[in-house]
Amino acid sequence: MEPVEVKQGIYWVGGIDWDLRNFHGYITQRGSTYNAYLIVDEKIVLVDTVKHYLFDEMLARIRKVVDPSKIDYIVANHVEMDHSGCLVGMAEIAEKAVVLTSPKGEEGLRRHFKKDLNFRIVQNGETVNIGKRDLQFFHMPMVHWPDSMATYCPQEKLLLPNDAFGQHIATAERFDDEVPFDILREEAAKYYANIVLPYGSQVQKVLHALSSLEIDMIGPSHGIIWRSHIPDILAAYEKWANNDTDKKALIVYDTMWGSTRKMAYALKDGLEECGIPVTMRNLELTHISDIMADVLESRAILIGSPTLNKGMMPTIGALLTYLTGLCPKKRTGMAFGSYGWAEKSVGEIEEAMKAMKWDVPIDGPRIRYVPDPEELEEVRETGKQLGAIINK
Repeated sequence: MEPVEVKQGIYWVGGIDWDLRNFHGYITQRGSTYNAYLIVDEKIVLVDTVKHYLFDEMLARIRKVVDPSKIDYIVANHVEMDHSGCLVGMAEIAEKAVVLTSPKGEEGLRRHFKKDLNFRIVQNGETVNIGKRDLQFFHMPMVHWPDSMATYCPQEKLLLPNDAFGQHIATAERFDDEVPFDILREEAAKYYANIVLPYGSQVQKVLHALSSLEIDMIGPSHGIIWRSHIPDILAAYEKWANNDTDKKALIVYDTMWGSTRKMAYALKDGLEECGIPVTMRNLELTHISDIMADVLESRAILIGSPTLNKGMMPTIGALLTYLTGLCPKKRTGMAFGSYGWAEKSVGEIEEAMKAMKWDVPIDGPRIRYVPDPEELEEVRETGKQLGAIINK
């Protein structure tokens, strides 16, 4: 694939990872891209690199535009190896290049590579002139690493924010008006839910800082480039950063002999009687990274497990560990489950919900062995009670 000119004299030269299906335990059914951007001015600038095994692909694209040894600056917006993986290789080719990065970026890159590269630290808000254009740098600590930084070109109204606004999707198209928006929003939501969600307050600060900038193109380091749906993705990030949710419920469960599943569907019926849309997820069939996209926009989260060996099912334990790390806020929770001779799972799930500071307004239903129709009716009524709370 050829380099893509995204603005006059500015090129996408990244790599497409068609085969990626697992990114740190996050299932990426659509693959991904690692985006790098080449700016040709009086000074030649490469913004970010790609994962190590796509180095030759990136380098071939750069060579179609300029001699890579002529690069003057390499901007390292982020230390993580999917973006800095080719930094040393590029520095060996572009021997005179200065590596522009944040203070934490220099610290992390030195620690990782054990190389004395030609670093220049840029401070928050600092501007570097490259000829007809300026590059301004904005530190974005904990979006989603302490070193994270965005690069902005005011003359082009171009923001290159590294991981912010990204999506894991491999596509030959480069722009948001070339791919159906519902797919892009779905992937952007999944990306935010699995990577950025714990850092909502930091995202809010960044959105505030960027609100004063004129932006007509956003080039993240994963996925497509935003040019037509910028208001939509900014509005989505504002919603997600605020932990604002829709008036709907998510029921996640695992089951051994079907009893907990019956309870899950009875709860669904009760919620739906109150007009609450419900998404059902069986953890045996759905990966937790996909479930996080449902968590992102659901106001009520119901989690069900039978008791196994004095505790919950391992799949539910893994889900709660993952949830606790991502720590979605402003949710209403309910636990439920079945048991045989001793009931433990529901209490453990409720404890995890309360540790995340979720509201748990109703004691979760617990049923011994197989629920009969009368017990399932009681569970359905519990669903209706929760529905009434959600509707307030």
